[in-house]
Amino acid sequence: MLVQHILKSKDSDAVVTVSSDTAVSEAARILSEKRIGTVVVSDDGGATAVGILSERDIVRELAASGGGCLDRAVGDYMTRDLVTCTRDLSADAVLQKMTDGRFRHMPVVEDGKLIGLITLGDAVKARLSQLAMEKDALEGMIMGH
Repeated sequence: MLVQHILKSKDSDAVVTVSSDTAVSEAARILSEKRIGTVVVSDDGGATAVGILSERDIVRELAASGGGCLDRAVGDYMTRDLVTCTRDLSADAVLQKMTDGRFRHMPVVEDGKLIGLITLGDAVKARLSQLAMEKDALEGMIMGH
């Protein structure tokens, strides 16, 4: 299954973004309110991703420097070296990149523009669906249907 199919199967194609000057406390509020694990950082209203900030990033900084980090800007703690994918990448390739990089969210970018976000859960769900279809097809062939 390809990323483009995963994006189409999602309930929403909206990507939650914040600007790099957003306070970490505001980003944490958004994560909690929307029950999501990451926000994409974009300084042009969501067209271009310049970074990503996850719950892990916030917790790591809280442990290292205390609550004062909540008043700092997202840009101070975001991951700047984004690993992205395009809509023609396979779910297996996405899973491999996420596993190798030890992250759970991957922006989908085409022609330099942010077009979606794939989560580890999205990729696993797609792969399980594909495996179930293959299993059903093989059982049908074995049973002569």
